[in-house]
Amino acid sequence: MTTLSTTTAAPVPNPDRSAACTCSATSQPSMRLRELAFGAACSAALRAAARLRVADALDDPVPVADLAAAVGIEPGPLRRLLHCLACYGVFTEAEDGTFGHTELSRRLREDDPNSLRDIVLWCTEPWTWDVWPRLDEAVRSGSSVFQDVFGKEFFDYLHEDATESARVFNRAMTTSSVQSALDVADLLDLTGVRTVADIGGGQGHVLASLLERHPDVTGTLMDLPGVVARADARLRDEGPLAARTRIVAGDCREAVPFEADLYVIKNILEWDDESTRRCLANITAAARPGARVVVIENLVDDSASMRFTTAMDLLLLLNVGGAKHTRQSLVDRITAAGLTVGDVQPVNAYLHAFECAVPV
Repeated sequence: MTTLSTTTAAPVPNPDRSAACTCSATSQPSMRLRELAFGAACSAALRAAARLRVADALDDPVPVADLAAAVGIEPGPLRRLLHCLACYGVFTEAEDGTFGHTELSRRLREDDPNSLRDIVLWCTEPWTWDVWPRLDEAVRSGSSVFQDVFGKEFFDYLHEDATESARVFNRAMTTSSVQSALDVADLLDLTGVRTVADIGGGQGHVLASLLERHPDVTGTLMDLPGVVARADARLRDEGPLAARTRIVAGDCREAVPFEADLYVIKNILEWDDESTRRCLANITAAARPGARVVVIENLVDDSASMRFTTAMDLLLLLNVGGAKHTRQSLVDRITAAGLTVGDVQPVNAYLHAFECAVPV
């Protein structure tokens, strides 16, 4: 695949065309509802552009025929795809028929430092198109429909029957964790902290970012065996942080077998209530009095990105029977575990940090 650019000056977009191709709320309710009903078309168009690697092939604005040749497809259908996406601010379409990048489309590039390509693919994986139409059943029952559709639990299906989707999942989770880890490290004050534990921490991107910022701190990463086996290279043997890192394979719903000054729990309290209760209770039981516990989660009622978090909440209902939390529901579960809740602060547009402590 060739990355295209031109040496000529970028064409000036037609203001009328730009206005027509903006996905801001339509003033007419009937038209707005029609647009919302066709929301799947936008998701499918994003997925198609990501899979075709259109954004990777595009640099400066170019004619659609050149772009089509670079990605090996016909120009007519590609123009239709890009025209749809331009209506949502993904790519620009100029009056002379050339297409260019926007801040959104650049994030479909694999080499962009803020790339969301794998997350776009994950949110639109083939299995999602089979479970979304069953949302009414999930809402009626309050439980997952995944096993009814595929004959097995979500993660069993993913790893046994949809290995490519599992790889997309792993890449998407890595992308999300890497991008938010620096935000968490920016937020947390580790004054007085000598030991930090990242519970259910995946590959340990948050822990690695904290250890890099605080050279006097040691850390423990805990997650399931198959997860920590792929831990961040900075934390593993021969990595620059290995001497200050302990990696523990285990399930925090069964036990947390170590003490720390600070426990970080990020995006894992979206299971069923019993699993959440056991995780928090195990941390409370393991921690010494006065230890800090920072719970970091998406919220569905107090966020700058509620369209994203509420959609994720519904997807969790469909695939694993889980849920995102409101601020109050999370406080209720934290306090039920015996922890006291202090400040609640935004980490970024879609995460909040709950500063908690084990009573003295």
